[in-house]
Amino acid sequence: MRIGIICPYSVTTPGGVQGQVLGLARSLRGLGHPARVLAPCDGPPPDAHVTALGNSLPYAVNGSVAPLAPDPSAQLRLIRALRDEDFDVVHIHEPMAPGPTQTAMFVKTAPLVGTFHAAGEIAAYKWFGPGVRWLAGRLDRRCAVSADAEAMARRFLAGDYVRLFNGVELDRFTGVEPTSTEGPTVFFLGRHEPRKGLAVLLEAMSELPSTFHLWVGSDGPETDELRQRHAGDPRIEWLGRLSEGEKVARLRGADVVCFPSLSGESFGVVLLEGMAAETPIVATRLPGYANVAREGRDALLVEPGDAHALAEAIERVVADPDLASELVASGRGRAAEFSMDRLAERYLEIYDDLVPAVH
Repeated sequence: MRIGIICPYSVTTPGGVQGQVLGLARSLRGLGHPARVLAPCDGPPPDAHVTALGNSLPYAVNGSVAPLAPDPSAQLRLIRALRDEDFDVVHIHEPMAPGPTQTAMFVKTAPLVGTFHAAGEIAAYKWFGPGVRWLAGRLDRRCAVSADAEAMARRFLAGDYVRLFNGVELDRFTGVEPTSTEGPTVFFLGRHEPRKGLAVLLEAMSELPSTFHLWVGSDGPETDELRQRHAGDPRIEWLGRLSEGEKVARLRGADVVCFPSLSGESFGVVLLEGMAAETPIVATRLPGYANVAREGRDALLVEPGDAHALAEAIERVVADPDLASELVASGRGRAAEFSMDRLAERYLEIYDDLVPAVH
């Protein structure tokens, strides 16, 4: 079966949806099905199975900034690629995002599967209701990655949804040498914007002993302000954007991986990556994270915005090796339940149902 997977966001920019699209395509190819990703790219495509649709532009979406490509040239490249590739099924991620995903629904060259990732409220759903509902009606099957994502899609678009998890590529976390540390080390990885809660974690660092260190991965609109505010703390290392290999090495080397998000998380795939790396997790008690991490078993969860509780949980994990080992063991099993290969098999069942004559 020839499968086209469309991502509205630039796949050369790190992001949750981009990671899911690329990982799913790899797993589908591993299962013997040619799968190609069609997406914007700001630079060389990340692998040979990506068709670049052009550069992206930053747009404010759902409390973050999304690298979208709504320009006409990107849509023309997409239409040409869909016709040239003659896919048996086309899988669209974030179908209502402006650009290639909406265009794919307009032209509809094959059965369409749509996966909804976002939670919260997106202005386009509210203000362009009739139009987006008509577009959603072009989908042959709708999927949602969490209860929150389904609730938002159902509220504005109606329809029926299959609940499918986000996946983690377990093999990418094995055989990687952990980054060495010089004391108890916490790792934060996420865009530096208010909803990710980095400011809260930095506040929590002031309550942790002087032996603790913090690795801060990635960047964002808050980077300069937060770096200046905490410039006097030598325990904090600002890493910038990381390659996939360095990200995994840091995940494996840290004593705790911390996700202090405040809102807007529909599914905690980053928690699954921490579990796959066999590192204890401290995160906030958001529904999107609780979908993945069972509280007290796979991670310690605290209330969003509570720097004191965050510091206490981090120190507790470091001070109690037995607790850390229990979290790691449980998390390892939990990550296996959400493997990308299992997700690919579930999607293949949906594809087969829509294209029964293709083998």
